[in-house]
Amino acid sequence: MSFKITNTVTWVGKIDWELRSFHGEEYSTHRGSSYNSYLIRDEKTVLMDTVWVPFSKEFVSNLKNEIDLKKIDYIIMNHAEPDHSGALIDLMKEIPDTPIYCTKNGKDIIKGHCHEDWNFVTVKTGDTLDIGKNKLTFIEARMLHWPDTMFTYYNGENILFSNDAFGQHYASELMFNDKADYDELMQEAIKYYANILTPYSSFVVKKIQEVLSFNLPVDMICTSHGIIWRDNPSQIINKYMEWAQNYKENQITLIYDSMWNSTRRMAEAIAEGIKESNKDVVVKIYNSGKSDKNDIITEVFKSKAILVGSCTINNGILSSTAAILEMMRGLRFKDKKAAAFGSFGWGGESVKMITEELKEGGFEIINDGIKEKWRPDEEGLKRCREYGKEFVSRL
Repeated sequence: MSFKITNTVTWVGKIDWELRSFHGEEYSTHRGSSYNSYLIRDEKTVLMDTVWVPFSKEFVSNLKNEIDLKKIDYIIMNHAEPDHSGALIDLMKEIPDTPIYCTKNGKDIIKGHCHEDWNFVTVKTGDTLDIGKNKLTFIEARMLHWPDTMFTYYNGENILFSNDAFGQHYASELMFNDKADYDELMQEAIKYYANILTPYSSFVVKKIQEVLSFNLPVDMICTSHGIIWRDNPSQIINKYMEWAQNYKENQITLIYDSMWNSTRRMAEAIAEGIKESNKDVVVKIYNSGKSDKNDIITEVFKSKAILVGSCTINNGILSSTAAILEMMRGLRFKDKKAAAFGSFGWGGESVKMITEELKEGGFEIINDGIKEKWRPDEEGLKRCREYGKEFVSRL
């Protein structure tokens, strides 16, 4: 399958309708994904990125139907992660001498994955490649989200090939943002940012400011996953700037796991107290043992404060609670407040342990949390409701 994007650019990627997890099992892809690769035809022909390894042979076969492979003059690898570089081994068997343009880190990573020493040409910000009437300009985008990442700007059609930045795991034959379902698109875009780019937000701001300082007209942003931005592409740039600057909405999210529903009852009572005290705040509750972890992380990203709960088990906390806390620690959220809650039978260490994990994750701890012994009775639930009122009053 190929799809003409503009007069000179053709999409030659792969839509992965069946994909349900990414990065191993770390990222849920409810709506599938795509691996976007592009052909640019000027006096010279350029291939921009490839596809994931499972689709490598299919990619090369389809590419042969689109073009004589020997007519590809240059290959641009904006990012060396295997979902973009996965078809290189099969492709380079066909055209082994074709130069591969990438950053120095990109060369090292591709060699580390493929164990081949191809004809690499390393580039840095400001380097250009003349392809005939037009040229490509390379812009390093280190840590967005790997050390090798770069953008490529094509002046012939004012296109920014942004690789992972501004993308989404979203399978759609509609291709463009003005055709796709806007709500689905933005949900997948914010989920992608929250779960993948949050730790690199300071880099996002600096890189966007740098790109804007070049005063390059951008009529289209061609990402490497999901939908292409052609209708007002600056909207996703503006969203990234908003998301990158300690983003939060008027939302509080409660995350818990429970053995015998005691901690669940606490979560619901705390939420009732929050709503009684502040009817305008959005309150969401998730069982971390039953809900999708990446969807939970997206809600944490949107929240100004969170509460995390678990009963005590074996002098510790339930495994799903530990896992979501570890994810949050790695994402390094900024300017968010938090507290812990949980039920116990005899030890009661969970609240203290969760509090320490939240502190390690960069959250501002509101108080020492609340714990209830065994199954909370009406008095216990009342204490939880009062706790919810106190919590929201301190935000």
